[in-house]
Amino acid sequence: MTDAQRADALLNALPRQGRGRLKVFLGAAPGVGKTYAMLQAAHSQRRQGVEVLAGVVESHGRSETEALLVDLPQVALLRCDYRGVLMQDMDLDALLAASPQLALVDELAHSNVPGSRHAKRWQDVQELLAAGVDVYTTLNVQHLESLNDKVRGITGVQVRETVPDWVVQEAFELVLIDLPPRELLERLRQGKVYVPEQARAAIDAFFSQTNLSALRELALHTAAAQVDADLAQGYRQRGEQAPALQGRLLVGVDGDAQAERLVRHASRVAQRRHLPWSLVHVDRGEARDDTSRQRLQAAQQLAERLGGEVVLLRAAEVAKALLQHAQARRASLLLVGRSRRRWYAPAFGAGVGVRLLRQRSGLEITVFDAEPDAVPRVPTRRPIGPLRHYGLAMLATVLAAGLAWTVSSVLELPNISLVFLAAVLLVAVRSSLGPALTCAVLSFLSYDYLFIAPNFSLSIQREEDVLTLLFFLLMAALTGNLAARQRRQLQALRWTQDETRQLLELSQRLAQATDRQAVFAAAAHHLSGGDGQQVCVVQHEVHAGLTAAGQPLPAFTVNERAAAEWAWQHGQAAGAGTDTLPEGRWWWWPLRDDDQPLALLAACSTTSRPLGRQHLLRLRALAQPLSLALARVNLAEQLEAARLQGETEQLRSALLASVSHDLRTPLTAMRGSIDSLLALGEVIPAADRRELLEGTRDEAERLDRYIQNLLDMTRLGHGALALARDWVAPADIVGSALQRLHSLLASLQVRTEVPADAPLLFVHAALIEQALVNVLENAARFSPVNGRLQVQVQVRPGQLRLAVSDEGPGIPDTERGRIFDMFYTAARGDRGGQGTGLGLAICQGMIGAHGGHVEVSDGLDGQGTCITLCLPLPEQPDPDPEAP
Repeated sequence: MTDAQRADALLNALPRQGRGRLKVFLGAAPGVGKTYAMLQAAHSQRRQGVEVLAGVVESHGRSETEALLVDLPQVALLRCDYRGVLMQDMDLDALLAASPQLALVDELAHSNVPGSRHAKRWQDVQELLAAGVDVYTTLNVQHLESLNDKVRGITGVQVRETVPDWVVQEAFELVLIDLPPRELLERLRQGKVYVPEQARAAIDAFFSQTNLSALRELALHTAAAQVDADLAQGYRQRGEQAPALQGRLLVGVDGDAQAERLVRHASRVAQRRHLPWSLVHVDRGEARDDTSRQRLQAAQQLAERLGGEVVLLRAAEVAKALLQHAQARRASLLLVGRSRRRWYAPAFGAGVGVRLLRQRSGLEITVFDAEPDAVPRVPTRRPIGPLRHYGLAMLATVLAAGLAWTVSSVLELPNISLVFLAAVLLVAVRSSLGPALTCAVLSFLSYDYLFIAPNFSLSIQREEDVLTLLFFLLMAALTGNLAARQRRQLQALRWTQDETRQLLELSQRLAQATDRQAVFAAAAHHLSGGDGQQVCVVQHEVHAGLTAAGQPLPAFTVNERAAAEWAWQHGQAAGAGTDTLPEGRWWWWPLRDDDQPLALLAACSTTSRPLGRQHLLRLRALAQPLSLALARVNLAEQLEAARLQGETEQLRSALLASVSHDLRTPLTAMRGSIDSLLALGEVIPAADRRELLEGTRDEAERLDRYIQNLLDMTRLGHGALALARDWVAPADIVGSALQRLHSLLASLQVRTEVPADAPLLFVHAALIEQALVNVLENAARFSPVNGRLQVQVQVRPGQLRLAVSDEGPGIPDTERGRIFDMFYTAARGDRGGQGTGLGLAICQGMIGAHGGHVEVSDGLDGQGTCITLCLPLPEQPDPDPEAP
């Protein structure tokens, strides 16, 4: 055993995170002392400081049990009115709200009052365990689902309340409460189990010593199997070799009367051999009556309750499909029921079991011969096919006879039979085997009556004609059988192709979806318009409740909304067709990713017939890619949110760093000048005082520009920048910008080139002027003292360009794309390194708001930088006729 296998065994031994532990007190029959033992164990836990709360305990009037129950805190039972009868049951919500460490829930197999959230009490226990509450419960062995048929065969009583075996198998501890049958019968006679009248009836009907001995054996076997599983688990934890789970058990089931009995037998075999198992049904495309369909669905639901997997295959040959699936799943044991005995079976091939044994596949194949039913059932005749198919068979025979009579004068007698064979082929292709055989028999009779001498008589004179007719009948039957089989194969292929196509189309649509709404729209488009069903994807909002995604929200009842809420919280199917809140028309399937709910898939039947098993399996298959797409979209949204948060943090840090330095610098200079004027006053010469005041003014203007940049960037970022456009001359914008920066540009050689016939701009003049001011200020900061600075207005087709060139250090090509980022500054030269880095970013935002862009190139004589503001030129306005 590897270290990984040992680690897995140790992890499996630990309880799942946040999940409670289940302890089952198992007995062979009522009265052996299960409830008494459970209460004794609860008192022991309470003495150790464990918080114990009794949810429901059935004392059945036994004084010893009631004495132990007195000192334990209990939850008040819930009173329910069902059809005018007041009934009491466990209050699950109150027990969940109390959230004790240990809850006592008696009679695990009990059926809840109709209308409760769950149909069975064991489902209530599962919800308590999921909430982290430990549970002590009791169970009689006859209530185990896999033993239901065995108990009926032993006692003659059909037990209606059952518990899936996996519930007991997942229990943390199983305690067998054993009592010899003689002592139990004595307790029964003394009235310690039932009242005397009920005791006598129970002894006569159920509590015979033979029945109790057989039930005791079943209980011992169940406990032994649990002990064997625990022992194997213990070996694996110690790193020693344990019985390996090799292979898989497959049970082939049809919709016959022995389907459920076969499933229970398969569950017991899989449990004894420690094998995972699957129920496999091969659909051959034949029409089924309601009884057969209901039996098949009941067997599939039973397999799921017992912990098996349900698989649906479509093929024409059952044996071949079962063997291929067994090889694909690496199964080691194949279990099938004995085929129904039909009078025509020897002529058309053996049953499924015999065909499987003939294949020599290397599998262990078991043919289960079911015992006769203890309770006789009224036989139901299964219709062979729709009546219209048999009408087609009669019509085809009549037409074939007419055509054969017409061509009988030009064809030999053996060739006339081909006309009838063609009719049989036509019927087989258009219908099924039954109508094809009917057509073959009718064609046989017509051929004999019309064309075999003596004509118009069914008598035959020559021996060779007898052989001809027999061969004709045989060939017609074989041909019809082959044609009907090919038709079933074609139908199965079409169904499989249709399902594959639907999955492929849905996957393609979901792959193209980039956000949650696109996923929901693709799902709504693909799932709408189903045959006999309505499907929708529902979201669950905390405040808004249920909301339909991509389509109108259907009208849900209170029970249907409660089922949706439960499915969302617990990640399990609920609603119609389940054991949880089945009242209502809608079936709910949660779409989850790593135990995180994403959405709900809802479906209901638009006809009087409920949703079939085949529809639900198809919806589950479609739910898988839908869940993956929603998970992918959620992951993309989380990554995008993380990216935006990172960028926000980066911008916030850069803004704080920039503001803390660049705003503090002018404030410090202004404070120093003011302090000097206040401290020295008239002592300072007038020229120096004027210089200090001018410096303070310059720093204040500089501070004002920084604050204005911050405000403009805030307005750009929030989309609050309104464009009040008007016609303006480029020369006015250039002149105003140079005037505003007169003091800053005083140490530079500024040259302007503005054509006299430059066209007008239809812009927000103040914003374009501010953008030009930002560019000029940036150029002045990086230009050397007495350096050249040039402002040009260039006219291009459909465009006007404002170019500002300097002789500064220039910008490398690798950094030209970054100078428009917020808070990016380039510190080069003696005058570099000042400013918040917002000027060019704001400039690009203002020009972009007018539909233009900003370009960066080399400056004067290939030195420095040239920043060009490119603005679109609209059609010029008509000149004012009143202008001079």
